Amino acid sequence: MSEKEARRQARQQVAAYHEAQLAELVAHVAGEIDRFRIGDLDPFDMDRVLFQYSRAAKELWKYCTLGNVEVTARFVREEPAIDWWERGAFTER
Repeated sequence: MSEKEARRQARQQVAAYHEAQLAELVAHVAGEIDRFRIGDLDPFDMDRVLFQYSRAAKELWKYCTLGNVEVTARFVREEPAIDWWERGAFTER
């Protein structure tokens, strides 16, 4: 396989990973919106969920777009799954 083809495949793998992980984050938020609508969460809790989503999505974006795409593709294939929701979590002080 040529180097150009290897890069193209790596970009496709990372793009598919990014899309799948982003869909999981959105699904998590959708579940929390449902809880807000039935009254299980107050507006401040929902705001915290949305902020955590934003932080998690940014971390995922950085992981997928910064750096060498071939290295990222290898990490996606070989490394343990990353919990992006937890990556966006607040740290208690």
